[in-house]
Amino acid sequence: MIKVNMPISDEKIRELKVGDSVLLSGIMITGRDTVHKWMIDTFIEKNKELEGDDIEVYEAIKPFLDCGVIYHCGPVVTGLESGDYKFVAAGPTTSIREEPYQGRVMDHFNIKGVIGKGGMGAKTLQACVNGPGVYFHAIGGAASLIAQSVDKVLGVYKMDFGVPEAMWVLEVKDFPVVVTMDSHGESIHNEIDGKSKKVLDKLLV
Repeated sequence: MIKVNMPISDEKIRELKVGDSVLLSGIMITGRDTVHKWMIDTFIEKNKELEGDDIEVYEAIKPFLDCGVIYHCGPVVTGLESGDYKFVAAGPTTSIREEPYQGRVMDHFNIKGVIGKGGMGAKTLQACVNGPGVYFHAIGGAASLIAQSVDKVLGVYKMDFGVPEAMWVLEVKDFPVVVTMDSHGESIHNEIDGKSKKVLDKLLV
């Protein structure tokens, strides 16, 4: 296992290769569909007017995302009324839903790592090459186990999006992931897709 601390340098990102098992430690932010669309509409394409705390949230999350990691996750959280938040389940969301947004979000915020499940497409892979960046695959179906890697919830932004869609700022220790898309243009998901297509083609002959 390779231990990696966040924020992550370009040099460390370039050292990581498809197939590497990694333990992440440091601070990361969660973000799913609503967050990515908000980032694109409000700050990248700027086709949506600023509302409420948009600017304050943008300025608050920028330092965490710069050379940082965003996690596609809709957590189960206790302590919502008291503010004493604790993650009890923190499994990954299917990442391909963010494909229309991810590359531009990575570029805008200088994000070095994306965590999710199922992999992503050509636009995100190109963003990994350009960044540089990597896609980390988390274990699907192990939400409670993954939550044990969350030492502390440091804060939350955009709770008006709902608990699963809000941006949770997490301090994690030895968060387990596998590199499945790297900064050298390699993707396990492309490889599997190619092999699956060949098998399917044979079956359809």
